Amino acid sequence: MSPPESKVDVLVIGAGPAGLFAAHGLARAGVSVKIVDQRPCRVAAGQADGIQPRTIEVLQSYGLAERLLREANQMHMAAFYNPSADGGIERTGRAPDVTATTARWPFEATLHQGAIEALFMDPMREMGLEVDRPTVPTALELSEDEELLKDPQSYPVKVTVKHLDHADAQNDTEVVHAKFVLGADGAHSWVRKILGVTLDGEQTVYPVIDYIWGVVDIIPSSDFPDIRNKTAIHSPNGSCMIIPREGDKIRLYIQLSEKDVEKDIQTGRVDKSKVGPQQLMEVAKKIFKPFNIDYVGEIDWWTIYVIGQRVASQFSVKERVFIAGDACHTHSPKAGQGMNASMNDSHNLVWKLTHVLRGNAEMSLLKTYEFERRKYAQDLIDFDKQWSALFSGKPRTEDNQDGVAHEDFLKAFQTFGAFSSGIGVHYAPSAITNYTHQSLSPNQLIGTRILPHVFIRAADARPYEIQDLLPSDTKFKILVFAGNTTKPEQWKRVDNLAKEISTGEHGFLQIYNRDLFDVWTISSGKKEVVDYTDIPEILRPHWSHVLLDDTDMYARTGGGGYERYGIDPERGAVVVVRPDGYVGIVAPLEGVKGIQEYLSVFLKKSSS
Repeated sequence: MSPPESKVDVLVIGAGPAGLFAAHGLARAGVSVKIVDQRPCRVAAGQADGIQPRTIEVLQSYGLAERLLREANQMHMAAFYNPSADGGIERTGRAPDVTATTARWPFEATLHQGAIEALFMDPMREMGLEVDRPTVPTALELSEDEELLKDPQSYPVKVTVKHLDHADAQNDTEVVHAKFVLGADGAHSWVRKILGVTLDGEQTVYPVIDYIWGVVDIIPSSDFPDIRNKTAIHSPNGSCMIIPREGDKIRLYIQLSEKDVEKDIQTGRVDKSKVGPQQLMEVAKKIFKPFNIDYVGEIDWWTIYVIGQRVASQFSVKERVFIAGDACHTHSPKAGQGMNASMNDSHNLVWKLTHVLRGNAEMSLLKTYEFERRKYAQDLIDFDKQWSALFSGKPRTEDNQDGVAHEDFLKAFQTFGAFSSGIGVHYAPSAITNYTHQSLSPNQLIGTRILPHVFIRAADARPYEIQDLLPSDTKFKILVFAGNTTKPEQWKRVDNLAKEISTGEHGFLQIYNRDLFDVWTISSGKKEVVDYTDIPEILRPHWSHVLLDDTDMYARTGGGGYERYGIDPERGAVVVVRPDGYVGIVAPLEGVKGIQEYLSVFLKKSSS
């Protein structure tokens, strides 16, 4: 008998953070999704655990941040320990954990990977989408028919999957016909290998033992005063990092020396079977001296890893099969980038796939996924190499003047802050990122996420964080910074803009599907004077869509938004925010033609 066959818009292979994020985002957008994973159940403990400030913003845009912040630990302060004169360690400083000044949530959140996966799986279940597990792909065929590949509604990818727990071994195979496939199946990705995509880069060569680390998750018993802070320890006996976790748990990253491990005689590599959590704790105890470190109850989770930095040679094949997360970039976990980078890969891809599938966008839009995320991954690798070398290097002492000085480590910690927080992600010019009028908003960089700021609603003076009004709902947000609309000459410019975008020759609200856009107007006028009904109707599609750059009624919050973005409060500007929250283009109020030309590169005209 032939195996059963099915059709799906997107097949996601791998139900880690990258795969679940993609499946959740696509299902939320109305795309038909099938997600498979070889694990019989979700992660129960350990694995990735750090959520950076920008990722919290992204999760908030999907309505998921509230639960994360309720369940997770928050890291606000970092501490630094270095060798003391008596051969132990001493604290040499404390600093903010997050140094990115524009972070809406200026801290890292830590929670074990299983709980983070539940953030996506629970709402997916409510949408009728479950992870198909334990299921593995066994074959993938990608059509070479150019006509099929050009048609986003065709099914050019055929994937054979095997259901591992099927009662009938004769009927445990299924053939899935997909329009698109996303391989989010980890560092040893089957999808990447079956496509013949290589990983460029290097893994630290044994026997460079300084780059081998152990990880343990424990409930600590310790007199160490910074046990609940993110802490970097450089001691004469090696290095360690403390990551406080949810509840009473902490995670220890423990540097291993040559005497702490055994090598396989044949390969010369570290024999992981000869290292256990008790040995890792013994190493930690030496590093912590003169402080004590032990644990209560059982060790929750442990592993060892070798630092390696690699980036896939390509992130997609024919814009039909994509890879995301660890499948396309690997690096050390101590800077907390792996899971964050993975989920933001998916965040970048979801809206692009959705609009291509809906018929709103050209297939060429999908090329920007690799362009943007591979450049980011390469930057991440460069950052990780520097950070890992600093962290793994021997500390500077009287006997080792060539070692890493505390001042150098602290400077790097602060310098890398914008990047490691995710706040500093800056996409280069492309079809979807146009820098022409950057001078109109010098503080709101094009290609970066829209800066958080509180505005008040014109209709009732209620304060709102602008990011909360711009959810990840696949729409382009048109932010009309209308200037001072109480002045007749400025109101006339705004009225002309309203006519141009709706009925003019370059009126993108009529040229393209109107549902693609969500229009907001932000006046620099004062709450005592401005009425929301003063704004032309097309620029206020709902009474709530008119905002003011003014303080709330008690002057506690709001105001200064035009200044924050660097926009002239008299002349204004139009800011187009992509569906992923990144600014795509800025234009003057008379620049409707430029906005339409920007959109025309990747959007399809409305059939109506």
